[in-house]
Amino acid sequence: MSEVHVFDKAKWHYEGDYPAGLDPDQAFVHTGLFLGWIIDAGLYSEEFAQDFAKEIRRFKARKLTGPGVYRAADGVFADDVLSEAGRAFALAYFEFDSGKYLNDYDKLLSSGLPSMYHVPDTWACYDALKPQIDKRYAAWRKKHRSR
Repeated sequence: MSEVHVFDKAKWHYEGDYPAGLDPDQAFVHTGLFLGWIIDAGLYSEEFAQDFAKEIRRFKARKLTGPGVYRAADGVFADDVLSEAGRAFALAYFEFDSGKYLNDYDKLLSSGLPSMYHVPDTWACYDALKPQIDKRYAAWRKKHRSR
């Protein structure tokens, strides 16, 4: 099997250029919201399903947010968390250097805040972001079905 591709690690943020005095848990929010969407869309791997069955159930019952699941996964978002389709979509949309996720996140959630790290870990934030990711995924699927 090929080497695991790591999309993000929370520690890359809170150990890097991170707002002074801000709770390190805030570094889990931006990727955790996307991980929540991955769970809702069923685009996670069988291994992730087995390792985090309890967290997935709690997320689906809205007792644990996506950032909470991301914290339980040690703040590592890598392609081994994803199904084949999930990996392909994440490479196209979530990849920080080339995807549109962070632009969507900023436009919908962090515009007007001191930084992207100030977005609260709430269901309201997830609910505001989810329809945009749904649109991006539908467009991506349409584009890749025609090939």
